[in-house]
Amino acid sequence: MDYHHAQAEQLRSMVQAGDFPHIMVYGPPGSGKKTRVMAMLRETFGNGVEKLRSEMREFKGSSDKKIELMTISSNYHVELNPSDVGFQDRVVVMGLIKEIAQSQTIETSKGKPFKVVVLTEVDNMSRDAQAALRRTMEKYQANCRLVLVCNNACKVIEPLRSRCLGVRVAAPSNEEVVAVLQGIATKEGLSQLPDAFALRLAQQSQRNLRRAILSLEACKAQHYPFSEDTPVSLADWEIFIQQLAAGIAEEQSTKRLHLVRGKLFELLANCIPAAIIFEMLSVNLMKKMDNTLKHEIAHWAAHYEHQSRLGTKPIFHLEAFVAKVMKIYKTFLLSLGMDM
Repeated sequence: MDYHHAQAEQLRSMVQAGDFPHIMVYGPPGSGKKTRVMAMLRETFGNGVEKLRSEMREFKGSSDKKIELMTISSNYHVELNPSDVGFQDRVVVMGLIKEIAQSQTIETSKGKPFKVVVLTEVDNMSRDAQAALRRTMEKYQANCRLVLVCNNACKVIEPLRSRCLGVRVAAPSNEEVVAVLQGIATKEGLSQLPDAFALRLAQQSQRNLRRAILSLEACKAQHYPFSEDTPVSLADWEIFIQQLAAGIAEEQSTKRLHLVRGKLFELLANCIPAAIIFEMLSVNLMKKMDNTLKHEIAHWAAHYEHQSRLGTKPIFHLEAFVAKVMKIYKTFLLSLGMDM
């Protein structure tokens, strides 16, 4: 909340009127979307929204199959990520919103006749779930408000976007990230945080404030006290993907593909999203291959990333992407007579 002050005041004015429409908050990761949503809820309902509890809810899917999803809720709102259940997200969206809309708020002291449902990663929801959400939000608008949070508004269907007030939370500038890091260093009692070092933290985090703060914490544990030349360490998973790209460029064979598959499994097991793996792997592969191949790598990364969203097993599409890149690069080397 240390930046975008004008936007924060506009949101405050809106919720102080006592009501607000369905809202879609979008912007890049680490820009402060969830923080602003929670600030809106606190402004609307008071400190009660901070008394949170976790619940494992069950929903009945197709063929009476039970679907379990973790939700975080207070007396005034419920937060969930429907995309966690994959292609069954439509059942979750319809079931939960119907259940919440038909129930009364536990505390009526605030005089608000509605509850709020916060849906995160809406851009990862299936098209069927988004269409179901559109119908549901119209039906229960009287006593239920939806707050949709996503990184990419283009992946949300137009009928859903048109029914929400769009709030774009832009990434902070490098200077704003530096100011936040300096403020944290002061509050934590750090002797000094050189501006040049803080700027490198901001640049390496790509203006993702959450990531910049975590990098500052990691550097504090490894290299304190700071100097202008203090190295900024990459996250372990980023180093892992760099090594993965180097292995693919080094050898294109069935044996290497089998080793890569195991490493991709390891990344997925450590909760690195498939979309992030596609993005980081393709960027690192482009750095190691000829300029004439870059457009093909970008094309196939986009193709298989899209396919992975339609399916249920990301490993299949990640492995297919790696195999395609190996084939392209092997063909290129053979054409130059460089294959060993």
